[in-house]
Amino acid sequence: MTATRSGPLVLGIETSCDETGVGIVRGTSLLTNTIASSMDEHVRFGGVVPEVASRAHVQSIGPAISRALDEAEVTLPDLDAIAVTAGPGLSGALMVGVSAAKGLAAATGKPLYGINHLAAHVAVDLVAPDSPGLHTPTIALLVSGGHTEILRIGDIVDDIELLGATIDDAAGEAFDKTARLLGLDYPGGPNISRAAAGQFDESGAPGDPQAVRFPRGLSTAKDMRDPERRYSFSFSGLKTAALRYVTAAERNPGSARLADVAASFEEAVVDVLVTKTLLACADSGIGHVLLGGGVAANSRLRRRLTERCQTAGITLRIPPLQLCTDNGAMVAALGAEIVRRGIAPSPFEFGVTSSLEAHDVLIA
Repeated sequence: MTATRSGPLVLGIETSCDETGVGIVRGTSLLTNTIASSMDEHVRFGGVVPEVASRAHVQSIGPAISRALDEAEVTLPDLDAIAVTAGPGLSGALMVGVSAAKGLAAATGKPLYGINHLAAHVAVDLVAPDSPGLHTPTIALLVSGGHTEILRIGDIVDDIELLGATIDDAAGEAFDKTARLLGLDYPGGPNISRAAAGQFDESGAPGDPQAVRFPRGLSTAKDMRDPERRYSFSFSGLKTAALRYVTAAERNPGSARLADVAASFEEAVVDVLVTKTLLACADSGIGHVLLGGGVAANSRLRRRLTERCQTAGITLRIPPLQLCTDNGAMVAALGAEIVRRGIAPSPFEFGVTSSLEAHDVLIA
């Protein structure tokens, strides 16, 4: 296969959760990033329903591919390769994207690459318009509705190590479930942030993040001494503490402000995310952090991480928010880098792997 002089032209498909993403890149230039979200369809359920997400992908994938090609002003025969998320993610949702990608590959004869969703979140900085280029080595903090991980990235293709991950709910799931407990709509993260800012309070006063001392999961001295828990996360105890607090407050109306509870909950999540990320930097000697995933939109997380990195002399990179959430551009970016290196495509018969490990960057 011969790529274009300015780099391989790659179409990427992302359907790991509730967003149908199609991106097209030429080398490290982003041509289009088309996203069709089914988020509104999940609001009444208070969270993502896999069957609803899969059906939405089926309905959206064809039009999304056509729109991406039109926006990039390219045709299928122009492509050098096709890349698609093969995992981790929701099995049914992943199957829609992989099936579509295989159909395109079979019809065009283009090589097909099944790639890792987590690695793609990091690789997106290869094509971010404001990026000086992907910095390695880096510690990557990926935080979304389905994932909360700390990765050590030595090389985006062949040197990724999972340092820690959540042992129960992801941070985004914790936000969603606690938001429902507080009477707030899905998605929980943005609404808890609004509540913490006082937007749902008659006074409009921001909440006090120290008003309620919620627990910080896996953050005791004993946890920090345990290599298997040092960089790991747990949000189940935090959710239980929020439930107990709200239940007690309901028996004593007026005893707690929604803004204070929301701000304290948000602070507990952010505190443990930032602390463990900086700990990974200190232990590894790596002075660079990349933040990705939908929860990167949380202003408190961005502010606290920025402050702590500056204090520690660590550089921080946060791609544009539209590239932090699940999207096809990140898949195309990683696919283009793999193609550029001359790596063989995935076998056509590959399947989806809902729990694909972070170091398995390419299905080979």
